[in-house]
Amino acid sequence: MNLVARATVGVPVDPDAATGRRWATEELLDPAYHEQRSLLRRLWDWLAEQLAGLRTPAAIDPVAVLVVVGVIVAVVVVAFLVAGPVRVSRRGASDRRVLEHDDARTAEEIRAAADAAASRGDWAVAVLERYRAIVRGLEERTVLEERVARTAHEAALAAAARLPSLGDDLVAAGRTFDDVAYGDEPATPDDERRLRELDARVRGARPSTGGDRADLAVTAPR
Repeated sequence: MNLVARATVGVPVDPDAATGRRWATEELLDPAYHEQRSLLRRLWDWLAEQLAGLRTPAAIDPVAVLVVVGVIVAVVVVAFLVAGPVRVSRRGASDRRVLEHDDARTAEEIRAAADAAASRGDWAVAVLERYRAIVRGLEERTVLEERVARTAHEAALAAAARLPSLGDDLVAAGRTFDDVAYGDEPATPDDERRLRELDARVRGARPSTGGDRADLAVTAPR
């Protein structure tokens, strides 16, 4: 019996059902079927294969080099665009809250902090504290429900729904808060003045009880 014949002795050419199921199970248990490679890993492996042929100067093709460099740049851009928003989203709204969960100050106490900051020329703190005073004041008046981790934009939209005549100014104030707190924008005396005047107008505004978008009566704050 030759070597090939000996090697094939006892190997069923047409396996029965039980043998077929066993072979299929053993095949599917191969780790190769369970590897989950990310898109970036697959791209990286592809690039490695392409670069493997460029080890010697004689093998370098200018067109191939340009293609590989272009793909590398594309991979970096895609990775940045994908990973960047993910990192931002993971920070979540809780990192952009207007009031910390343990901030138990009243609106008047926050206003006093804003006034103190303005008196020493700390416009950033003055602007942030003034907007916090606006939000806390609306919560105290039950115009806004108290809610943990409310962002400046969310507070502005919710307040605008109840105080439609001040809606544009409230949204602009919320944008200023975000620009100063998270956008590294410098606060100015004009920013502080606008928020201080808005605070006074909000305190005197009568909230809407329905969907009426008509102008609201505004009285002088006490």
